Amino acid sequence: MIKIRRASERGHIQQHWLNTHHTFSFGEYHDPKHMHFRSLRVINEDYVKPNSGFPFHNHMDMEILTYIISGELQHKDSLNNTSIIHRGEIQLMRAGTGITHSEFNPSKDTEVHLLQIWIIPNTKGLEPFYQQKQFYLSDNMEKLVLIASNDGENNSFTIAQDVKIYAAILEDTKLDYSIKPKRNIWIQIVEGNLEINGYSVASGDGIAITDELAISITGRGEFILFDLN
Repeated sequence: MIKIRRASERGHIQQHWLNTHHTFSFGEYHDPKHMHFRSLRVINEDYVKPNSGFPFHNHMDMEILTYIISGELQHKDSLNNTSIIHRGEIQLMRAGTGITHSEFNPSKDTEVHLLQIWIIPNTKGLEPFYQQKQFYLSDNMEKLVLIASNDGENNSFTIAQDVKIYAAILEDTKLDYSIKPKRNIWIQIVEGNLEINGYSVASGDGIAITDELAISITGRGEFILFDLN
């Protein structure tokens, strides 16, 4: 079964410094039909204006990934981490027992475009931590690059959930993916136009795939694939 969550159907909130689209219920946006997909709780597509951002705030018991599409983002947290995240880099923040952080666009003239992804952990009360890694998608075109897993396979982030998260960039090519029994797939289109098992999808669209044995992805674009239990 394949269900498409079109970009235009997402929740949308516009503030003076933030333009954000919510795939699932988040903050002021609530839709009981779109609360989460398995352990995938949040996919927010954010556009943050220059010299602005999210002030210090607290999270608990969530695995949080930040995926930079363009621009750069400055991270600070209560663990004394300070860093700049660039295109091609991804951050993992385990909120665990509690972490306070801010995310700020330090540029004076360039908007930052990013995806904020939350995974519900299978264990609560873990020790919080922060990591940042470079994933060379442009050097591995037409391939799925593993960015997060429950065991840190292939130097991916280790997260507390039975999930594998891949990212890929295709250029008018085909990529096939076999689905193991009882696994569920979500694909988020970052940019471009793709065809997935005959369905046409574009930037911002999400695709929920259940009770399928395989998927075939063709076209030109960038996407994130979530393989969930």
